[in-house]
Amino acid sequence: MPRTRLAPSPTGALHLGNVRTFLVNWAIARQHGWEVVLRIEDLDGPRIKEQAARDLIATLGWLGMDWDEGPLYQTADPAPYRAALDRLAQQGDIYPCACTRSQIAADSLSAPHGDQHELRYSGRCRPDHPTPLPAWSAGEGQAWRVRVPEGQQTFDDVFCGPQTASIDAAVGDFLVSTKGGAPSYQLAVVVDDARQRIDQVVRGDDLLTSTPRQELLYEKLGAGPPPTWTHLPLVVGPDGRRLAKRHGDTRVDSYRQQGVRPERVVGMIASWSGLEGREELSAAEFATAFKLARLPRERVTFTPEDDAWLLG
Repeated sequence: MPRTRLAPSPTGALHLGNVRTFLVNWAIARQHGWEVVLRIEDLDGPRIKEQAARDLIATLGWLGMDWDEGPLYQTADPAPYRAALDRLAQQGDIYPCACTRSQIAADSLSAPHGDQHELRYSGRCRPDHPTPLPAWSAGEGQAWRVRVPEGQQTFDDVFCGPQTASIDAAVGDFLVSTKGGAPSYQLAVVVDDARQRIDQVVRGDDLLTSTPRQELLYEKLGAGPPPTWTHLPLVVGPDGRRLAKRHGDTRVDSYRQQGVRPERVVGMIASWSGLEGREELSAAEFATAFKLARLPRERVTFTPEDDAWLLG
């Protein structure tokens, strides 16, 4: 049976943009009979808030979403990440890097890069040839990077269509482990999706550029075929930037505390997702009515009028 995941990170409360992606993912899963795994991505050290995981689980349930397995917490079992890093080290696919942020920034000024969100790593610490090592070692002031091949990668996305990208041109050799010894997002998500048998990934299109990196790690880890990818347009503020605190309080819990019904939140998300009109809906009703083919291709802008409608 196909499996997907809802994978929030407990770095804060869920806002309307997060929830729109999760609700569409959940609706597609329920329409097609996929199993849904709830995974709490809590590896992000200092940014993790103790109460946030409990709150976001409660918020998803309040909105009417459910899941077949979980919640599963990444921090509950670090062994699979260590095993993946050991394998990459033994294959000579990764190498230690002691570069500081300022060094990477200085190098990137003289090297073109294609990813607007990340500095391209110049390869300052990269060995001339792949160097197999007995095992990966944590921390000690060094991060670890994976050797990225030159050239283009292609993949197909259910919503965005065929994609072509160069990891080398965009970001270069990317991190798989931090200086603190924690697995990077790129590594952890591949290890988790592979071991949890996730073969359908539905997420925001801000992660579209991460997909070639994750496909490369699937290959190097021998983790089987990558999932089927579906990347959805984000919700943004009036300035065109991803919805965040700078756009005011768009937390779902904030609306809940003001007496807004879950059906009203779902109804607004439905109007952003190709359903005609704007009326209150349950999550189950949204799952019945939603059609991916009608989802707008452009990003959704959250406006003061949206806020006013939610508050009635």
